[in-house]
Amino acid sequence: MSLAEGFVLCYITDRTTLPQGEISVRVKEAIEAGVSLVQIREKDMGTRELLGLAGNAVRWAFGRATKIVVNDRLDVALVTGAQGVHLGRESAPPGAVGTHFSRPQLMGVSCSSLEEAQSAEKAGADYILLAPIFKPFSKASSCPPLGLERLQEISRKTTVPILALGGITLERVPSCREAGASGVGGISLFQGCPSLKQCVAEIRALCN
Repeated sequence: MSLAEGFVLCYITDRTTLPQGEISVRVKEAIEAGVSLVQIREKDMGTRELLGLAGNAVRWAFGRATKIVVNDRLDVALVTGAQGVHLGRESAPPGAVGTHFSRPQLMGVSCSSLEEAQSAEKAGADYILLAPIFKPFSKASSCPPLGLERLQEISRKTTVPILALGGITLERVPSCREAGASGVGGISLFQGCPSLKQCVAEIRALCN
């Protein structure tokens, strides 16, 4: 499965930065606002609760343009019928997914260099989250910011969609697009805005 046409918006969840119990509300709001991807990224959430959150997200997204991907937990993605799994540095290697395991329709991979991006592409990644482009707002990173020039280079030397992540603001979205990004991802970008629907509409107006 390929990503939807147009500029891709990937909302990455982090319930620890939200009031207790609000994560489900934000996920549903993101789907209704028309984001391209919702990545359920709740690494310390118990399996039963994670199944509930991902399952609800899949149900809310049914018949809509939004696709649901689950970070790391291939088992949860498959059980809930999510469209994809997203693999980070501590996940199963991209090459093993689909070779040794069943895989959902989409496989995303987190990368921070050209070499990692090209390796993920060869392993069958459907999209790459490239980070950090700028200094992240939501979490510490051991990697220095790549900047727009590296984003442009990596976008030119790979064929899969590159989504820019890390320190993305509404004002920085156009420059990421001009540098070759097929979309942007974010936690603060979508969880820190007064209106997620308005945020998505503004980005769409800038980039589509």
